[in-house]
Amino acid sequence: MIAAPAGGFHGPVKRSITIAGHQTSISLEPVFWQALEATAGRLGLPLSALVAEIDAIRIVADDPPNLASALRTWLFDDIS
Repeated sequence: MIAAPAGGFHGPVKRSITIAGHQTSISLEPVFWQALEATAGRLGLPLSALVAEIDAIRIVADDPPNLASALRTWLFDDIS
């Protein structure tokens, strides 16, 4: 049988990040913000730099998803 996450379920949290000199708002669940912060730390990058790199990869895709979706997908691929 499965159970709820240890910390419970949480909806998206909106944060503002500067990408390429422009402010943008991104809504992600706290677990994704935590994973992004941990990955940025592991790579020795500021969070905004990691998000900007993922955004740069996203925008050249054949059918680019929105930024929040790209971040979730990138994180999932990074851990698998």
